[in-house]
Amino acid sequence: MKTIEYSDTEKINEMLLREGLELDKAMSSVAEIMRNVRKRGDSALFEYTQRFDDFKLTKENIKVGREAIKKAYSNINPSLTEALVHAHRNITKFHCEQKKKIKEDWSIEVQNGIKVGEKITAIEAVGCYVPGGRAPYPSTVLMTCTPARAAGVERVVITSPPPIPDSILVAADICGVEEIYRIGGAQAIAALAYGTESIPRVNKIVGPGNVYVMAAKMLAYGKVDIDMPAGPSEVLILADETADPTLIASDLLAQAEHDPKAQCILVTNSGKLRERVEKEISEQIKGLKTRETAEQSLKNAAIILTKNLQESIEFANRYAPEHLEIMTEDPERIVGKIKNAGAIFLGEYAPVAAGDYASGGNHVLPTGGTARFSSQLSVRDFLKTSSVQRITKDGLSRLKNTIEKIADAEGFDAHRKSVEKRFQR
Repeated sequence: MKTIEYSDTEKINEMLLREGLELDKAMSSVAEIMRNVRKRGDSALFEYTQRFDDFKLTKENIKVGREAIKKAYSNINPSLTEALVHAHRNITKFHCEQKKKIKEDWSIEVQNGIKVGEKITAIEAVGCYVPGGRAPYPSTVLMTCTPARAAGVERVVITSPPPIPDSILVAADICGVEEIYRIGGAQAIAALAYGTESIPRVNKIVGPGNVYVMAAKMLAYGKVDIDMPAGPSEVLILADETADPTLIASDLLAQAEHDPKAQCILVTNSGKLRERVEKEISEQIKGLKTRETAEQSLKNAAIILTKNLQESIEFANRYAPEHLEIMTEDPERIVGKIKNAGAIFLGEYAPVAAGDYASGGNHVLPTGGTARFSSQLSVRDFLKTSSVQRITKDGLSRLKNTIEKIADAEGFDAHRKSVEKRFQR
């Protein structure tokens, strides 16, 4: 891991402007796929699935049947089913409590005869994209479908590249999802956004994916809502001299094994800790099954050396990491000063892995510094609000002069008259 002094402004700025998704390279080919699916529907899906996944898709097998789900339970280790049920219970508990914290319909009398409020409604249909590729990701099923269910979404749909692993089918069943389609890539996003003969369209698409999936989501935005563009996974560990280098090294490696482009950062004011962490990484990486990926990822990693804890906090806020671990003498004192982070983990017994799988918080998080303005996937992402306005004749009379003046200033004569006519009857 390279070491960068926080005082080295040029290198620090380079770290902050980390590599993005490079969506522009994928946009043209993805746009063609989107157009094709929109125009040709199922036949385009079958063609692309044969080409990209080497899987013969038909009208009969595009949707996963109940028998396949039952069979999936017998194909996986019962201990994995128990683990998924346990994780789902915690994730559900957190997100149901989150729903309670969101106000129900409300209104306020802003003036005599004028009441304005909000009506809160769940989105009717949501598509959850579950990626294939490197490994099966049943945790993605739990993290996308559970908050949708907690919000009250009526129709939750999963799409995933074929063949869909049994663990994903079991996780979907645990979440109560009955619509699962064997379709992946940009073509899956197009099907969810526009609808085909076999897949009715949805109103929102969530879930991670490769650059082509992300490009498709960006192109679909407007026809449907999306969660966020997800870049390479990242962790920033903020530590002082009291931190355990063994745990820091293990958590950096846990992030590094995600992806060759994953970002692993340690920020500390302790030169001694830096040296011990580097030694620990060298030792621990030897026994990793995912060593090749981790070694590739660590080429992007860095240790930021600061003069004091305040500089460490400043860098963390500027970096706005997806995951932030605070391993200091008093993490609770530090967390109050954190402004930008997707998920925050406090102390030695709160590794990112707990949040990735089972502690209850969501693992769909803002990456690439977008935690400066965006948040974790939550129940709120599956709700929408409508303003509700109740205005009496007396209330409108109190607004009449104000409306007329502003309408005249903006040149909208019909706006003025739409109010005037109500008092000419």
